[in-house]
Amino acid sequence: MFGIEKYIGFIVAAILLNLTPGTDSMYIITRSISQGRKAGFYSVLGVTSGTLVHTLLASLGLSVLLAKSPTAFMLVKYIGASYLCYLGFKMITSKKEPLIANSLQEDKNCASLSLKSLNGWQIYKQGVLTNVFNPKVAYSAKR
Repeated sequence: MFGIEKYIGFIVAAILLNLTPGTDSMYIITRSISQGRKAGFYSVLGVTSGTLVHTLLASLGLSVLLAKSPTAFMLVKYIGASYLCYLGFKMITSKKEPLIANSLQEDKNCASLSLKSLNGWQIYKQGVLTNVFNPKVAYSAKR
């Protein structure tokens, strides 16, 4: 059993883990920076909806299955990692026009730049999937 001498280390570790952004935070930040405030809002709605899915599953007792079954936990973890890799690969390979500083100075309205962006529904769906396939959220939802 752990004594009080480990308490300071636990507090430091807990603070660092809470301050480190996770998958959902990085998704929201990336969407907000690359596509603006509206895209960030849709991604927040998606992540929040994913949290509601986890809450519903926890209330039905299905999150306990993830906590007790290493196979189910690994399956969800690999599906989530594969989905994030797919999103990253899709982002890297998408053909966008380069954003040049001169074009920003010449064009006062940045919205007319022809950068390809996703619509709100697609951003929302990606936010939901990013959160639902994050096993860390399911594990913490059972607590």
